[in-house]
Amino acid sequence: MKKVYLLLLLFSASVFSQKKFDNIKSEKLGTERRITIGLPPSYDEKSDRKYPVLYLLDGDYLFDPFSGAVSYGSYWDDIPEMIIIGIHQNKNDEREDDSTIDQNEGLPFEKGAKFFEFIGAELIPYVEKKYHTAPFRIIAGHDITASFANFYLYKEEPIFNAYICFSPELAPKMEVRIAEKFAKIQKPIFYYLSAGEGDNKKIKEPIEKLNSNIKIANNPLVNYKYDVFKGATHYTEVLHSIPSALYQIFESYRPINSAEYNDKIAVLQSGYADYLEKKYASMSEILGYQIPVRMNDFKVIENLILKKNAYDELGKMAEIGNVNYPKAMLGEYELGLMYEKMGDPKHASKKYQNASQMEPIGDLNKDLMYEKIDEMNTLLKKTK
Repeated sequence: MKKVYLLLLLFSASVFSQKKFDNIKSEKLGTERRITIGLPPSYDEKSDRKYPVLYLLDGDYLFDPFSGAVSYGSYWDDIPEMIIIGIHQNKNDEREDDSTIDQNEGLPFEKGAKFFEFIGAELIPYVEKKYHTAPFRIIAGHDITASFANFYLYKEEPIFNAYICFSPELAPKMEVRIAEKFAKIQKPIFYYLSAGEGDNKKIKEPIEKLNSNIKIANNPLVNYKYDVFKGATHYTEVLHSIPSALYQIFESYRPINSAEYNDKIAVLQSGYADYLEKKYASMSEILGYQIPVRMNDFKVIENLILKKNAYDELGKMAEIGNVNYPKAMLGEYELGLMYEKMGDPKHASKKYQNASQMEPIGDLNKDLMYEKIDEMNTLLKKTK
């Protein structure tokens, strides 16, 4: 397990090169709080590109394994790049004070209430003012800080879109309150819960009750997953949970894979282009920022349309191409391909000519367009 952790640590250090530290002056806490900031490799102050933000309680020890997993997943484009904010809580055992609750009410109390306000009223505004952030926030914690993260669900309008809770030591009444909240929630939310087989009974029993109650609430707007890792302890289960949590939250972000293709797309009788459009519209809606259609996904759908002889759908593909890549030749090429396949070389030649005057993209370039124009002109001569 130490070797796995070291591998993640080395990977995050090499890929997450924009890692730095900051001290936040907090009126709520009456002191400074240190944070670690991880900026994606592509982050550029001059760019207007925005990124989801992952806030880590227990950032002292969760930052490196999370940044390693994010770096790996984003390298393969399975999850988006994101900004990671690790809140330091272990220098002087601050996590105990930060997590102070009223045992009768089961709510943040005294120093815990101040820490709760620090995150919502000071830290988040500070991060969003200083960095290019998308309106998609994730919070994660372990043990008592995982439980503390759940308090943000109690708000009428939760300020986080996704919650990652590793072996939470649930506050009183929390296993009931969270499920009640989920039963009424009216906006999509992601919730990941995990435990280790070796977690002690005091922790596992409330978690099992919470799991049962969430299943009873059965709200389709709650994207929920619960993992129990065999052979894992209260501490080692975290390394199992991190990739599982991230891949659950960003499942819709992933490129089209063989399972999605075979089970959801290839079985359709029509509407292949609509599927692609809806996939990315849903992705953009969830994350709160526009995500351009990947060229690989575009080609997968294009090839299926050609295989199914659904040539009229190439017109819709042209619309998708023009919306996502307005300066590129993709849209005009799709129209040329549509006319070609439908036996209209005259209009096809015109569209390929238009495409040749635009920017290349993927495997589409001027030489290919000129070849297609020659092919269409040859066909026209044969028909005369």
